[in-house]
Amino acid sequence: MKKMASLLILMTFLLGACQSKPRKAASSQPDDVLCGRADSAMVNSILKKFSHQKDEPIGKLVVEVGKEFLGEPYVSYTLEHGPKEPLTISLKELDCTTFTETALALARTIKDPQSNLQQYANELEKIRYRNGKRNGYPSRLHYFSDWIYNNQEKGIVSQPAEKFGKPLDIQVNFMSTHPNSYSVLMSNPELVPAIAKQEKVISERHYFYLPKDEIDAKELQLKDGDIVGIVTNIKGLDIAHVGILVRQNGHMHLMNASTLSNDVVISDPTLAEFLNHKRSYLGIMIARPEN
Repeated sequence: MKKMASLLILMTFLLGACQSKPRKAASSQPDDVLCGRADSAMVNSILKKFSHQKDEPIGKLVVEVGKEFLGEPYVSYTLEHGPKEPLTISLKELDCTTFTETALALARTIKDPQSNLQQYANELEKIRYRNGKRNGYPSRLHYFSDWIYNNQEKGIVSQPAEKFGKPLDIQVNFMSTHPNSYSVLMSNPELVPAIAKQEKVISERHYFYLPKDEIDAKELQLKDGDIVGIVTNIKGLDIAHVGILVRQNGHMHLMNASTLSNDVVISDPTLAEFLNHKRSYLGIMIARPEN
């Protein structure tokens, strides 16, 4: 009975329905996927809409795909489904990180010869998890500096601030020192040492960023579709917010899943104005999507 249920789930996913299994991952964890009918329908709709734009630059696709989500609600903790970490496909409820991952994964899928729901799941998993392999909660790239570093290693993004930015010292430990702020860590304290080990590695690397007082002077170095993490001075954290850059009226603005408006928006203030709004914002780390 259990095997029959699993088979039915797999079949419904391949037909564009809800829960199932994509390609088998190199993992000891169950290879399950959480995907609602509305989410799978939206994936298929976007892939069909942009199917004739496979030759467009990846940055342009990231922006145009991102605009498909304007007005979609901001919802936090959509990935928190226990220590086994199923692959969550959520397009109707987004936070700032899942919004950028979704836009990037869709853009990459559009450019792939196998432009379908299965390939989108593959791309999302590759982007979201360390070395592209989902193997429980610690395998997710929880810190955005780590997300940028690992996706550069995978050839998915580059870090242009290495050429025009400044060195950035990052010391992260917030997750291991505040486990009760994370439902999975609170329920599974045995995972905290693994997270602390990752934090040590992240903190030993060299990073680059563009300080907020240099945004106006170096704005032309930025490109539409750049994914940016806003560097924070909050102790133990690296990035406070994530979004996608969009040029409007000659200036960069931030397309993001906003906690202020509770939906996906393109900010009215320019990027420089947005950063100057909070003293805790120090500047931006930049991940430039690569074809």
